[in-house]
Amino acid sequence: QVQLVESGGGLVQPGGSLRLSCAASGSIFSIMGWYRQAPGKQRELVATITRGGSINYADSVKGRFTISSGDRKSTVYLQMNSLKSEDTAVYYCYVQQRYGNYDYWGQGTQVTVSS
Repeated sequence: QVQLVESGGGLVQPGGSLRLSCAASGSIFSIMGWYRQAPGKQRELVATITRGGSINYADSVKGRFTISSGDRKSTVYLQMNSLKSEDTAVYYCYVQQRYGNYDYWGQGTQVTVSS
């Protein structure tokens, strides 16, 4: 059974930093990443990293956010710097199972950027 445990959200001032973590268990994952959903908007990609290390970022976060994975490829991190008010959203951890290509989502963690 796949389980995802997220941590690291919170309230931060514009220009500040936060680090999100997601610990995944129960399978081997080919892709891990983060999506976000702001009020009244659709869920959108933030960043993904493959098991082989290929990384993809949304244009809106390039140069400010950094995605990485742990040594065992079962933990994914999102370092968020130079945060803006428009980064305010619920951030969801995402993983794709290596065998069967099933997708799984975390419960979401709130990130609020406000002065």
